[in-house]
This record gives sequence, structure tokens and C-alpha cells, in this order.
Amino acid sequence: MTSTLTRREFVAGTGAAALTLGMPRSLALPEAEPFRISLAQWSFHKALRAGTMDHLDFAKVARTRFGIDAIEFVNTFFKTRATDPAYLAEMNRRAKDSGITHHLIMCDAEGRLGDPDPAARGRAIENHHKWVDAAKTLGCITIRVNAESEGAPDEQQKLCADGLHRLTEYGAAQDINVIVENHGGLASHGDWMAGLMRLVNHPRCGTLPDFGNFYEYDRYQGVTDMMPFAKAVSAKSYDFDQRGEETTIDYRRMLRIVTGAGFHSWIGIEYEGDRLGEEEGVARTKTLLERIRTELAGS
Repeated sequence: MTSTLTRREFVAGTGAAALTLGMPRSLALPEAEPFRISLAQWSFHKALRAGTMDHLDFAKVARTRFGIDAIEFVNTFFKTRATDPAYLAEMNRRAKDSGITHHLIMCDAEGRLGDPDPAARGRAIENHHKWVDAAKTLGCITIRVNAESEGAPDEQQKLCADGLHRLTEYGAAQDINVIVENHGGLASHGDWMAGLMRLVNHPRCGTLPDFGNFYEYDRYQGVTDMMPFAKAVSAKSYDFDQRGEETTIDYRRMLRIVTGAGFHSWIGIEYEGDRLGEEEGVARTKTLLERIRTELAGS
């Protein structure tokens, strides 16, 4: 383990439990590097859905086309393979061949972890177990889930906290984090998410602030609210001007918020624009992140 064990990354970026449970060597950072760059599979959702990219090729694409060494999966692109040992072994083989680290799995469409019906909530928790297991097999450290419920905000918070805590207990037994993204509904309100984290109150449970998913809530305040609990960050992008700046989001402001909170781990590129092709959108997002990273390292 490198000397970076003293950095705040190991609290803000991966959870306080990492100090006692051990940190994967792949997370170690040079002291001068403000953050690392990973690639979210959602950046290629159009190509994956159209069949012009195969899920198994994602690791090679990240490495050979973009020089990126960590990737973030979306479960819907291998939904039926979570319990297929041979398929997961092939994913691991291809990652090893490309020098890729599997960072996390984004999990959707497995039921509401805050469902008001206790039986349905229990089924949702159990549905996510296979993704915790798959994450462990793939060498990930985290799964990303959604905080979905219904009813009054306070009641939704309590119900989601129950589901999250129970799922996190299962994940913690396998050294897997469970994190929540601002992904619509009350989860896209930073103050509500911060309150949810305080209710769950588990070192393995945290947030994944996404730059672009706050809707009616101020995005900069939302990221600020969520950063004390962040174990991953999503750099959402839509379009770029002639200077290479993102046209919707002030990336410098966002990255100062992120690194100012003591987060120095992976920030995942998640291009979701329409004007540029997916490959160009990812490349421009990476260039912008690298440029600002250099600025931050020199400040």
C-alpha cells in the first residue's frame, strides 16, 4: 500500500470502512493527482442498444480508444448474465487483457428499495443481491442503486433508508459499497439525499453525485450536499463549445466542489448528448477533465 493511505480520498472516495477493511491497490493515487478518470458504460448506450458495440468489448474500447483504465458497468447491458460464472469470467479475462479495473455496476430495474409494501421492498433487496455477488466476482468495489419510493418525502426517506441499510449489510459482508445516485424523483434533491444518508448511517453506504440529474434542484448545491457521502462521481456531459467547454455545466466549478470535499478517486465520464457521436462526446469530456485536472494540480 502506498503512502496515499493518509489522504482524505480513503474516507470521502471509498468510505471510512476502507481504513480497516483494506483498499484495493488500483485506487492508490499519486499525491499530485486530484482525481482519476473512469468511463461509464452509459456513454455508449446507443451503440450497445443498436448492437454496434458488444458489452464484452467495453473494456477494450475504454483502453484502446481512450486510454482509460477503469470502467463502470450498467447492469441492463448484461441483465441475464449476473449469475453466469462463465460470462463473468470472460469479462474478467478481457479486463485483464486490456489492463482495466472494474470499478462499479450501476443497477436499474430491480424493484424499489423504498417500496411501501414490505414484501415488494424485500423482493427488491433480494433482487439486488445477485449484483452484489457479481460485483464481488468482477472485482468491483461498489454497486450503484436507486432510491425509489412513494408518499410524503419524510416517509419515502424512511422506507428507502430501510431498504438501503438492509442491502448495504449484505454488501458489507462481501466488502462491496452500496451507493445512491441522484436519478430522478426525490433522489434528485441534494438535501433529501443527505438526509437519507444520515438515516442509513452505514460506512458502506454512500452517494454517487451526477453533475446532470438534478432537474429543478440547483446542480451545484446538489453536488455540494451529496459530496460528504460520495464514493463515486459521475461527470455527465451533453455538448461542448468551440473552446472545448461543456455548454450546460460549469465543470471547473463542479470539480472544485468535488475535490474541495476531499474526493480524489475516480470520476466517471458519462456522455449523454445528441449532437456529437458517442465516441467524440467521450473524447471531449475526457479532454476537458484532463485540462481541469492539470489546472487543479498546479493551483
